[in-house]
Formats: sequence, structure tokens, C-alpha cells
Amino acid sequence: MALGFTAMAMMGIQFLLTARFRRASAPFGMDIIYFFHRYLALLAITLIFLHYLIIRINYAEALGTINPLHAPWHMTAGRISLLLFVIIISTSLWRKRLRIHYDEWRLLHIGLAVAAFLLALGHIEGVGYYINAPAKHGLWTGYILFWLLLIIYVRLLKPWRMRSRPYRVKELRQDCNACWTLVLEPQGHAGMKFKPGQFAWLTLRESPFHIKEHPFSFSSSAVCEERVEFTIKELGDFTRSIKNTHLGEIAYLDGPYGIFSVDRYPNAPGFIFIAGGIGAAPIISMLRTLADRHEHRTLLLIYGNNSWEDVMFKDELQALTERLALRVVHVLKDPPPNWKGESGYITPTLLHKTLPKNALEYEYFLCGPKAMSNSVQQELHELHVPFVQIHFELFDMV
Repeated sequence: MALGFTAMAMMGIQFLLTARFRRASAPFGMDIIYFFHRYLALLAITLIFLHYLIIRINYAEALGTINPLHAPWHMTAGRISLLLFVIIISTSLWRKRLRIHYDEWRLLHIGLAVAAFLLALGHIEGVGYYINAPAKHGLWTGYILFWLLLIIYVRLLKPWRMRSRPYRVKELRQDCNACWTLVLEPQGHAGMKFKPGQFAWLTLRESPFHIKEHPFSFSSSAVCEERVEFTIKELGDFTRSIKNTHLGEIAYLDGPYGIFSVDRYPNAPGFIFIAGGIGAAPIISMLRTLADRHEHRTLLLIYGNNSWEDVMFKDELQALTERLALRVVHVLKDPPPNWKGESGYITPTLLHKTLPKNALEYEYFLCGPKAMSNSVQQELHELHVPFVQIHFELFDMV
């Protein structure tokens, strides 16, 4: 019984973790919160299975028949809840393998989670024996009301507030192969203040109540509040539709979120950015912001891509080297003929050759494909760069 109640408490906490309270997530970053959400769910489903197995082995008569026509309603509710939790976990871990559209998965995930949670509450209420004391019943009732109010806030009140702060598509331009920059202007409000490197959930062409939102890093300067920009690469279901966006279409933003920002390190002697592909989006936001602030600290960008045609912001990066104390090192997997820059991958040898002599004093920002980020982290550890000076985000949602 203790395992069952513990798992139930964990499942309730899941709604709190995904409510996106900025003050609560600020010390950790939203990516860490979502990873904790994932692993807590795995732990909770394990406890639920143990709860069921112990009763099945030692107290089989308490479970009764599995036939829902003859079984007590609360036992059927518990079994269905367990099944729904298994479906939630399975479709979350293997969404891409199952080829489930991201928007469809989100609706399924939220609907099944609420249904499974309510059925589990019904199971506990139906058993009744363990909450029949007045104090326990009052505590459990308060617990239920808290989570229900939280669901109402996240799915009704928060979208209603977003609806009063719309944006319109001002511009759409292609930056490189399959990369597009979406420019939004606030309508009837002052816009959004954010730190360079942060991100927001974007809802495009839909009402915020439809739960069709996707996280993207700001690529514009944080100094310019009249408009915001997102540079998006065609990688998934939603991102492939960005090129079909029409000027004037409505958009909504939920943010800003994230701790991946140079603004958190005002006393750093300089910054080293290591990016791959679309990972340059939050990096360019930081560089643009630093240029607008007339930054004088030393900056280094190591930027890896497959080919020269895949390099984002190539002309602007060159221009930024004249406005900032910035050095840009391009690394191409398939360089063109007569290429004089670096080729291959970002390796320890390349880092040894490229990093400044006082490399251990800098703050490092990594953004790119997961394999690249993991490899560079390991290489920096081998170079004895302190772990607290290496910053990266863990999102893998497209």
C-alpha cells in the first residue's frame, strides 16, 4: 500500500513539473526539469508494478476477478489506470520509433495522464480503508483539489492569458539549407523581455488552447524588444511546415525559459561557444546581444557543419568579428575544394589547437546534436575544464 501511495504522489508531482513555473525552474533549467519528469515517471511506474505484484502474489483474493462486469468498480479503475500509465510511458520513450506525430502525441499524453490520474484516485477512494480516518480523508481531498486546480491553471487559465498577448508573423526568410527565420511582432502589447540564449514555446496558426506548441530558442538580440526571431531547421513534423507560413498569421509565445545564457556570468573573462548545425540559433542570439551592448571581452565560436551550404548566419558571423573581439572557426565534415579551414569533426586535437592558452578561465556554451554535445563535453573534461563552466541544454523535441 505504501508503494501505491508513493507512486501516486509521484504521478501528481508530474503535473507540477510540467506546469512551467519560471521561478521554480530557474535554478535548474527547464531541460533538467523535463528530464527529471521522465525519470520520475519511470520510477513511479516501477513502484505501481511492485504494488500490484505484491498483492497478486500474497493477497490474490483481494484483487478479485479481472472481469469488469463482475469486479468491483474501483479495482477495474486501478487496472485501467495501470494500463494507461504503461501506454503513456511506452509512447513517450518510443514516440519516434512508433512514428507518432508530435502534436498528436502531446494530446494523447495529456489526455491519458489526466484519465490515468483520475482513475487512480477513484481506485484509492473506492478501496477507502486506508483513507477512512477523518484527518487522512481531509488531507487526501485537499491533495486531489490541489492537482485538479493545477490542471485547470495550466490548461485553461494560462492559455487564456497567452491569448491576450498575440504576435503576428512579420517576416519569413530562408537562411541556409532547410533553415528559416521566423520574425514575430507583438500585437497590442510591449512584447517579451528575454535573456540571450533563452527559448519559448511557440504556437503558430492555432489557439493556445489547442496544445500545439513547440520549443525554440530565440535567435534575435535581447536588446531589441519590438520583435523576436526564431531560426528553425526542418527536422520534424512541425518544423517542416515553417516554410509554408504566411505573413500576418497569428502566433503565441509562452516564455521565456532557460538558463543557457551569458547573462548569468557577468564576471567571466570571456566566452567560448561550440555549436553544431541549428545549435547556432541561441549562440547567434548571444552574439547579437553582446554586439548591441558593445561587449569587449574575448569570444570564440567553433562551429561545425556538414558543408559550407549548411552554415547558418555565415555573412553575419563575419560582420560580428568586426564588432566584437570574436574569432570564428568553421569546421566542415565535407569541405569544398581549396577549403583552407578546419575539416572533419570537433576533436581534442582541434580543441588543443584552437582554444586560448587561458582556456580554463572561460565559460563554455555547447549547443548542437546530442552526439556532438556529449563528445565535446567529454573532450573538455579531458582538458580539465571545470564542469561548472560547461553549459549545455538537453532538449531533443522536434
